[in-house]
Amino acid sequence: MITISLCMIVKNEEDNISRCLISVRDIVDEIIIVDTGSTDKTKEIAGLFTNKVYDFEWINDFSAARNFSFSKATKDYILWLDADDVLLDADRLKLKRVKEILDPSVDVVMMNYNYAFDEKGNVVLSHFRERLLKRAKNFFWSDPIHEFISFEGKVVNSDITITHKKAHTNNRRNLNILEAMLAEGKEFSPRNMFYFAREKLNVNEYEGAIEYFNKMLDSEKGLPADCITSCIYLAKAYKAKDDRKNMLKALIRSFEYDTPRAEICCQLGYFYKDIEDYKRAIFWFDLAMKLEKPESKWGPILHEYWGFIPSIELCLCYYKLGNIEEAIKFNNKAAEYKP
Repeated sequence: MITISLCMIVKNEEDNISRCLISVRDIVDEIIIVDTGSTDKTKEIAGLFTNKVYDFEWINDFSAARNFSFSKATKDYILWLDADDVLLDADRLKLKRVKEILDPSVDVVMMNYNYAFDEKGNVVLSHFRERLLKRAKNFFWSDPIHEFISFEGKVVNSDITITHKKAHTNNRRNLNILEAMLAEGKEFSPRNMFYFAREKLNVNEYEGAIEYFNKMLDSEKGLPADCITSCIYLAKAYKAKDDRKNMLKALIRSFEYDTPRAEICCQLGYFYKDIEDYKRAIFWFDLAMKLEKPESKWGPILHEYWGFIPSIELCLCYYKLGNIEEAIKFNNKAAEYKP
């Protein structure tokens, strides 16, 4: 049986950290908490679970903090979580099983990450992350914000899911760190460009978002999943500026990177629905319905676009065209996804 070190970085997480640690404390063999400047009871609460609570001076660099936490690990594998993550009961059992049977030759175990939910608790956004890593491989984090691990070796997908219980956001924090990188003259990688553009979009700075999404795409060095997502976000930025011509170009550009995805097809459906061209809207929503949903790809999946959204939009489009029979058919289909 392998042993596991849990490594976490935290700040002002008194409302979340207990829930996270309770969900894994009987599975991991070591809990390492790195605090980056809490002013609440986070450290006190963490101390109820482990005596390995460390202070780390915040330097606007998430990778530095995470690498420090990894440096304190002593077990075979490292599991990393954020304070607002949790393992549900079924996934606790799966992680226990993986711990018992994992082949020690495995370097990385991927786990699904359910990141966002609708008002009824249905998953609307998920993706795979590298969650369990062999300590002897000395994997490390890169980039000050939206940090990542460049992993290699023997990688396996698991059926374990980490559930994100998002409690609070800081809309400017990430953007401030990226802007500081630019001010210091640091050269942005395509990945940096993607996240910088996304942060600009999140605060409605559309010109900056458009500039950096295009820079990222024009670099021709971005990951296919990031390029496709960039096209979706770029179209959103153009729509906010009422630039429909470039909005359409951005969506069509996504086909350079992979076969059509339901998320893109639905955006194209919306494009034509907005101008009451319901026949062309139906073409794209119908295509979204016919695509096979990817279940094991590591990129993000917006689940509603692979069933519910095209169904309800087809219902509306057929209704507008006076085809009540088809409208009822797709209304019933939508109800299968959201009873």
